[in-house]
Amino acid sequence: MKYEILYQDAFPVVRCELRRGERLKAESDAMVAMSGTIDVTGGVEGGLFRGLTRMLAGESFFFQYLTASRGDGEVLFAHSTPGGIIDVELDGSYGLRVQKDGFLAATDGIEIDTKAQNLIQGIFSGEGLFVLNVSGKGTVFVSSYGAIHAINLNPNEEIIVDNGHLVAWADYMNYSIEKASGGWGNSIMSGEFLVCRFRGPGVVLIQTRNPKGFKNWLGKLGITGSK
Repeated sequence: MKYEILYQDAFPVVRCELRRGERLKAESDAMVAMSGTIDVTGGVEGGLFRGLTRMLAGESFFFQYLTASRGDGEVLFAHSTPGGIIDVELDGSYGLRVQKDGFLAATDGIEIDTKAQNLIQGIFSGEGLFVLNVSGKGTVFVSSYGAIHAINLNPNEEIIVDNGHLVAWADYMNYSIEKASGGWGNSIMSGEFLVCRFRGPGVVLIQTRNPKGFKNWLGKLGITGSK
């Protein structure tokens, strides 16, 4: 499968060229346009239980499947928020943990499951008790609110990330949740309440904008709405 990510500096869209018989799976309603040779169907990846846990992780219950059933064809897909899209190649040696709304699409060799965090991480990380677990061999397309920035950590190197800016991280990495400042008063007054501390080696993907912060800003303007 050949693909390219268009309009990276603004509102990106992914264009994929599928050979006959090739298939993509994507978040529900991700398809923007497709050739007449492509069929789009819906389904529950991995059965009812996995579908329910994906909902708990903030994702859709259903996936859409885009299959080049009647010949070669082209598919355009994108996500609903203004932000970036990045492609990650997985070779089967490790997987990704992906925060809610971060998964966009993947090739057929990729499996999408959920991973339960421990109670403390789930409550305080802002990601909930479940995050997506992406594994297998193939290409994963991850989306964000704002641009995506990759932080590559060397062994024992650490990075502290505001939990509202997390997108994805390598599944073998350990992280802890802690106060941003030395005391609760400083954390609250600084506006940086809880953060995630990651230790290398590994890669952490962050987004340059915070959805919760944007929602709060809209609230100050008297603009309200629901997702």
